[in-house]
Amino acid sequence: MNKQHKRLIGLGIRYLSILILGLGNFYILQKILNPLTIHTTNIILKIFTNTILVIDTIYTSFLTIQIVPSCVATSAFYLLLFLIFSTSNIKPKTRLNATLTAVAIFFVLNITRILILIPIATTPYFTTVHWIFWHLVSTIFVLATWFATMKIHKIKSIPIHSDLKYLRSLTK
Repeated sequence: MNKQHKRLIGLGIRYLSILILGLGNFYILQKILNPLTIHTTNIILKIFTNTILVIDTIYTSFLTIQIVPSCVATSAFYLLLFLIFSTSNIKPKTRLNATLTAVAIFFVLNITRILILIPIATTPYFTTVHWIFWHLVSTIFVLATWFATMKIHKIKSIPIHSDLKYLRSLTK
C-alpha cells in the first residue's frame, strides 16, 4: 500500500470517527462525560460541605444542584474532538496526546465553570450570569482550549481545509 492510499484511509477513519462520536445525540460522549462531571463536582464539593449524590443531583445543606446534560457541555467536547480529528498531518500518537490534552483542559475549565456558578445559584442575577457563561465563556473556553492544544503539540494544519486541499490536489 503506497503513501497516498494510507493517507486516504487515515482520512476516512478520522471522519468516520467524527460521525460515530456524534451518533445518537453524542451518546458515547455522554456515557463517559456525564458521570465524570457529576462525580468530580460532588468530590470537590465534599471538601467544603457534606453532600449526598442521587443519580445526577447533589444535595448539600444549603443547595440542591442538578447536573443536567447541558452542564456537562458534551457538544463543546464534541466540537473539540471534531477540530482535532478533522485536522490532517498529525501522527496518531500526537493526535491521541492532543485529544487527551484538549479533553483534560476543557474538563477542568467546565468543572471550574460549574463550581463558580454554584455560590450564586440562589441569587437574582444567576440567570444572567449563567447565560453569559453558557453562551460566551464556554465558547471562549473551547477556542482557548483548541489554540492551546495546537500550540502545545505544535500542530500547524487547519481543520477540514488541509484535508480539502489534499483531496483537491488528487484531482489535478
